[in-house]
Amino acid sequence: MSSVDLSILGPAFLAGLLVLSTHVPLGQQVLKRGIVFIDLAIAQIAGLGVIAADLFGWEPQGMAVQVAAFGAAFTGALALRLSERFWPDVQEGTIGVAFVLAASLGILLLAGNPHGGEHLQDLLVGQILWVGTGQLAPAAVLSAVALAFWFGFGERLGRLGFYLLFASIVTVSVQLVGVYLVFASLIVPALASRLATGWSPLWLGYGVGAAGYVLGLMASARWDFPAGAMIVCAMAVVGVLVYALTPLSNGHRASSHPVD
Repeated sequence: MSSVDLSILGPAFLAGLLVLSTHVPLGQQVLKRGIVFIDLAIAQIAGLGVIAADLFGWEPQGMAVQVAAFGAAFTGALALRLSERFWPDVQEGTIGVAFVLAASLGILLLAGNPHGGEHLQDLLVGQILWVGTGQLAPAAVLSAVALAFWFGFGERLGRLGFYLLFASIVTVSVQLVGVYLVFASLIVPALASRLATGWSPLWLGYGVGAAGYVLGLMASARWDFPAGAMIVCAMAVVGVLVYALTPLSNGHRASSHPVD
């Protein structure tokens, strides 16, 4: 692999590791709470904030865009927390409606934009190969702060604290890697590692995610496939293999483990 390849794939892989650093532990929590699609919904709402900022002509990497994205994500998180409080029995349905509503509003906002389709694709699939080193430093700082809060306080953050922490992480991640990769990074490692008993589910999840990013980026470079979509597929394959092999290595079947 040439140095030119590494100059592109290196920052992309670091961006993936930053996303995984926060999404793997939070993904396990999301799976436990049964609110799997919250990531998709908040990522789409944060993306709606980015689209709205672009409509106003603000600089793509400017502070105003970040404020718009965070504001949209926090508003969505607060709304979902309220729906969980008052209508907990239909929370997953509410999250689904929030996602499709944000996606539809984004399409409407881009309807008059001649580059609307391109913007929408960037939002969903991401442009991980074009992540610059300048984007990694603030993302690394926020990830470190988020991890300190999560591992320092955990459940003591409360439901609202969890939703707001989640929103802040997803807002940054979706601008780095896109909605689809954000969702895959959250859910695939959590699903693949949920049967692990002989080793740490957290570190197994990190391994699944990292392997998915490595294999996906290498396949993308080798065959010139879209990187984001290739990473999602690679991570899914790795996740299925790990999930299938973990119960065998621990001497029991998946059916013996009830879903949380």
